[in-house]
Amino acid sequence: MTAEEDKDGMSNFRQLDDQGRTILYDTDCIPQISSDWFEMAFWQKNLALIGGAPGRGTSVFIQTPVGEAVWRHYHRGGLPGKFVRDCYFWNGLNNTRAWQEMHLTRELYDRGFPVPQPLAAAIQRQGWFYRADLITARIPDVVPLADLLLQADSTKLQSVLQQAGKMLQPFHAAGLNHVDLNPRNLLVNPETEQVWLIDFDRCQLSQEPESRLATQNIGRLQRAFIKLNPTQAKLWLQWFMEGYCNSGTATPFCKKN
Repeated sequence: MTAEEDKDGMSNFRQLDDQGRTILYDTDCIPQISSDWFEMAFWQKNLALIGGAPGRGTSVFIQTPVGEAVWRHYHRGGLPGKFVRDCYFWNGLNNTRAWQEMHLTRELYDRGFPVPQPLAAAIQRQGWFYRADLITARIPDVVPLADLLLQADSTKLQSVLQQAGKMLQPFHAAGLNHVDLNPRNLLVNPETEQVWLIDFDRCQLSQEPESRLATQNIGRLQRAFIKLNPTQAKLWLQWFMEGYCNSGTATPFCKKN
């Protein structure tokens, strides 16, 4: 087992090699970690599996020594996922999906955006390929927006969707391109209506906002609305955009809508 400071110079990130895995973890949150944290048997043995989250990949809730967390194993989607379930082409550690998501999520977290706190990432390389995992702190008392869309009454939905739009717009104003914006990546506290954005796999943060990318993100969200309920999707998007374009940080994209 060997450890070294993360090469990006972030003093609270430490890199560790253990049992064939390279691990990046936040020492402010996790004093010690091992490859066992990325093995299902470890959490089962310690009776620390406390639930799961639906989605393309395998996300489970775990009770870690530092609190509840979400452990996600990276899985391919679409047509490639039918043939290669969870392997990615190796192109250097800093280019792996888990490393990039760990750093991007941390940057957004440090800038005060409503995102989960990243705790640890792991890479397991096998020749020209690798597998990856990410652990983030679990946000308490939240449900996916998708669940509320199917359950809540219209008055509640209008308010929640407006809050979701208000939450997202500053991300776009900061230059974020969220490539998988959908109602399962928007988490809502039903009581307070506070909204968080999650899952930054393959996302990018540029220096300036780009209306074209914001339009693509919201178009993806609209298609997800249609899949959930074609008859309500237009109204849901209208409520979402009401909050989005009245967030106080307008962009050229808002002026076109």
